[in-house]
Amino acid sequence: QVQLVESGGGLVQPGDSLKLSCAASGRTFSNNAMGWFRQGPGKEREFVAAISWSGSVIDYADSVEGRFTISRDNAENTVYLQMSSLKVEDTAVYYCAGKSTRYYSTRANEYDYWGQGTQVTVSS
Repeated sequence: QVQLVESGGGLVQPGDSLKLSCAASGRTFSNNAMGWFRQGPGKEREFVAAISWSGSVIDYADSVEGRFTISRDNAENTVYLQMSSLKVEDTAVYYCAGKSTRYYSTRANEYDYWGQGTQVTVSS
Protein backbone atom coordinates (compact mmCIF):
# COMPACT_ATOMS: atom_id res chain seq x y z
CA GLN A 1 0.00 0.00 0.00
CA VAL A 2 1.22 3.49 -0.86
CA GLN A 3 -0.09 6.70 0.67
CA LEU A 4 0.22 9.87 -1.39
CA VAL A 5 -0.08 13.44 -0.12
CA GLU A 6 -0.01 16.39 -2.52
CA SER A 7 0.95 19.93 -1.62
CA GLY A 8 1.83 23.20 -3.30
CA GLY A 9 -1.46 24.21 -4.85
CA GLY A 10 -2.81 27.74 -4.67
CA LEU A 11 -4.13 30.80 -6.43
CA VAL A 12 -1.87 32.32 -9.07
CA GLN A 13 -2.16 34.70 -12.01
CA PRO A 14 -1.85 33.73 -15.68
CA GLY A 15 1.79 33.39 -16.63
CA ASP A 16 2.90 32.51 -13.12
CA SER A 17 4.64 29.34 -12.00
CA LEU A 18 3.80 26.82 -9.30
CA LYS A 19 5.44 23.64 -8.09
CA LEU A 20 3.40 20.74 -6.78
CA SER A 21 4.86 18.02 -4.59
CA CYS A 22 3.60 14.53 -3.86
CA ALA A 23 5.06 12.74 -0.86
CA ALA A 24 4.75 8.96 -0.85
CA SER A 25 4.91 6.59 2.08
CA GLY A 26 4.01 3.03 2.92
CA ARG A 27 6.16 0.91 0.65
CA THR A 28 9.03 1.09 -1.74
CA PHE A 29 8.40 4.21 -3.78
CA SER A 30 11.28 3.74 -6.18
CA ASN A 31 9.60 0.76 -7.86
CA ASN A 32 6.45 2.69 -8.73
CA ALA A 33 5.68 4.66 -11.86
CA MET A 34 3.98 7.93 -10.94
CA GLY A 35 1.63 10.31 -12.66
CA TRP A 36 -0.21 13.59 -12.30
CA PHE A 37 -3.82 13.99 -13.34
CA ARG A 38 -6.22 16.90 -13.04
CA GLN A 39 -9.93 17.51 -12.95
CA GLY A 40 -11.28 20.92 -13.85
CA PRO A 41 -14.73 22.25 -13.02
CA GLY A 42 -17.35 20.23 -14.86
CA LYS A 43 -14.70 18.12 -16.59
CA GLU A 44 -13.51 14.57 -16.43
CA ARG A 45 -10.20 13.67 -14.85
CA GLU A 46 -7.43 13.96 -17.42
CA PHE A 47 -3.83 12.91 -17.76
CA VAL A 48 -1.18 15.59 -17.21
CA ALA A 49 2.21 13.91 -16.90
CA ALA A 50 3.83 10.62 -15.95
CA ILE A 51 7.25 9.30 -15.08
CA SER A 52 8.69 5.81 -14.96
CA TRP A 53 10.17 4.29 -11.83
CA SER A 54 13.71 5.45 -12.67
CA GLY A 55 12.73 8.79 -14.13
CA SER A 56 14.17 7.85 -17.49
CA VAL A 57 10.85 7.81 -19.34
CA ILE A 58 8.49 10.78 -19.16
CA ASP A 59 5.30 11.69 -20.96
CA TYR A 60 3.12 14.79 -21.05
CA ALA A 61 -0.31 15.72 -22.26
CA ASP A 62 -0.16 17.93 -25.34
CA SER A 63 -1.85 20.73 -23.43
CA VAL A 64 1.05 21.03 -20.96
CA GLU A 65 4.02 19.95 -23.07
CA GLY A 66 6.77 22.55 -22.84
CA ARG A 67 5.21 24.27 -19.81
CA PHE A 68 5.12 21.53 -17.16
CA THR A 69 7.96 19.35 -15.92
CA ILE A 70 7.55 16.15 -13.94
CA SER A 71 10.43 14.82 -11.86
CA ARG A 72 11.04 12.52 -8.95
CA ASP A 73 13.46 12.10 -6.08
CA ASN A 74 13.43 8.47 -5.02
CA ALA A 75 15.65 9.18 -2.04
CA GLU A 76 13.01 11.60 -0.76
CA ASN A 77 10.02 9.49 -1.90
CA THR A 78 8.66 12.54 -3.68
CA VAL A 79 7.42 13.35 -7.16
CA TYR A 80 7.11 16.91 -8.40
CA LEU A 81 5.21 18.83 -11.03
CA GLN A 82 6.78 22.16 -11.96
CA MET A 83 4.19 24.26 -13.76
CA SER A 84 5.15 27.36 -15.71
CA SER A 85 3.32 29.82 -17.95
CA LEU A 86 0.10 28.85 -16.26
CA LYS A 87 -3.15 29.51 -18.06
CA VAL A 88 -6.69 29.98 -16.82
CA GLU A 89 -7.55 26.62 -18.36
CA ASP A 90 -5.01 24.91 -16.08
CA THR A 91 -7.38 25.56 -13.18
CA ALA A 92 -8.20 22.18 -11.66
CA VAL A 93 -7.73 19.85 -8.74
CA TYR A 94 -4.41 18.12 -9.35
CA TYR A 95 -4.01 14.52 -8.25
CA CYS A 96 -0.88 12.49 -7.76
CA ALA A 97 -1.19 8.82 -8.67
CA GLY A 98 1.02 5.77 -8.32
CA LYS A 99 1.15 2.46 -10.16
CA SER A 100 2.15 -0.78 -8.55
CA THR A 101 4.50 -1.39 -11.50
CA ARG A 102 7.55 0.42 -12.81
CA TYR A 103 6.15 1.56 -16.15
CA TYR A 104 3.87 4.53 -16.48
CA SER A 105 0.49 4.88 -18.13
CA THR A 106 -1.60 7.79 -19.33
CA ARG A 107 -4.80 6.05 -18.24
CA ALA A 108 -6.19 6.91 -14.81
CA ASN A 109 -7.78 3.47 -14.36
CA GLU A 110 -4.34 1.84 -14.52
CA TYR A 111 -3.14 3.63 -11.39
CA ASP A 112 -3.51 1.93 -8.04
CA TYR A 113 -2.90 4.72 -5.55
CA TRP A 114 -4.25 8.26 -5.41
CA GLY A 115 -3.70 11.32 -3.32
CA GLN A 116 -6.48 13.56 -2.06
CA GLY A 117 -5.76 16.30 -4.60
CA THR A 118 -4.59 19.89 -4.39
CA GLN A 119 -6.43 22.87 -5.89
CA VAL A 120 -4.70 25.03 -8.48
CA THR A 121 -6.55 28.16 -9.51
CA VAL A 122 -5.25 30.42 -12.25
CA SER A 123 -7.09 33.70 -12.37
CA SER A 124 -6.41 37.37 -12.98
